Amino acid sequence: MIAVIETGGKQYLVKTGDKIKVEKLLAKEGEKVSFDKVLLTANDDGSEVKIGNPYLGITVEAVVEKQGRAKKIRVEKFKRKVRYHKVYGHRQPFSQVKIA
Repeated sequence: MIAVIETGGKQYLVKTGDKIKVEKLLAKEGEKVSFDKVLLTANDDGSEVKIGNPYLGITVEAVVEKQGRAKKIRVEKFKRKVRYHKVYGHRQPFSQVKIA
């Protein structure tokens, strides 16, 4: 069974056993979470497709495996001829979940 879920403003195509990195969730490692914003479901071969309007009334269960921070992203601002140059960055937090 495959599904398209929405979390953190993004959409993910998932199936049972997948590990995905999503925007940080307020759950500890080992806790179960459920995604109720399911946009589409289908069988593995693509049959029996169900499309929500905008969401289906089902949930997808997952287990939080890891909380972490991604690699540093560097942002650079530069204006030529005026000697303006600024570099800063940040590390985006994420949650790695395994679809049950």
